[in-house]
Amino acid sequence: MSDCCKTGFNWDGQPTGKETTLANKKAYVTGTDKNAAVLIVHDVFGWTFQNVRLLADHYAKEANATVYLPDFFDGEVVAPETLEDPEKRKSFNLPEFLGRNSKDKRYPEILACAKALKAEYPKVGAIGFCYGGWAVFQLGADPGFLSCISTAHPSLLTKEEIDKIAVPTQILAPETDPAFTPELKEYSNKVIPQRGVPYAYEYFPGLVHGFAAKGNVNDAKQKEGMERAKRAAVNWFNEFLH
Repeated sequence: MSDCCKTGFNWDGQPTGKETTLANKKAYVTGTDKNAAVLIVHDVFGWTFQNVRLLADHYAKEANATVYLPDFFDGEVVAPETLEDPEKRKSFNLPEFLGRNSKDKRYPEILACAKALKAEYPKVGAIGFCYGGWAVFQLGADPGFLSCISTAHPSLLTKEEIDKIAVPTQILAPETDPAFTPELKEYSNKVIPQRGVPYAYEYFPGLVHGFAAKGNVNDAKQKEGMERAKRAAVNWFNEFLH
């Protein structure tokens, strides 16, 4: 992960869901469907990040699903002002943050949430933004838990995680992304079609890492990309959860 994971824009809006718990984790939940659920694995801005809560509301309404956004950072929250404040971005030590939130530490919690949803809902999908990208790939290695995954500009993703994917997979990839490099993009497009699962690679020219969850709504190109990414994820969930 790099400094691009700390930059972006805050969106206006009022989330319509509520706070609950899932597998002993605090979680934002929105939607009431009993047959399909979506697990969101958040980026470094955590479960309270308004942009992702607003996206959760869209997924719930437009994909007819109950959407859960749990807290996978033990209550640690990066102030949303960090996105647009150079001084706060500078003071946010990303390597130390990742040390507190390593894959080995957080994946068991993420898996526990997926298992809890699978015990309650016939079909479960997952989407991961940035930090959450590697996590949904690990979940997607076992078709017993998920019906599909989606990820937007994944970070920390490895070739070994790509190699093991076993459920329908969607990638929302901007043109410029230091985290999801051209090498990883090429590798995904080579390997995943050989895995025998439905695969959709959505390319967003002119856009950069973070666009799907932190883009500038006042920039026409970025706004169009965000809306297209949202529609793509909704269509993916509608296809494989219903």
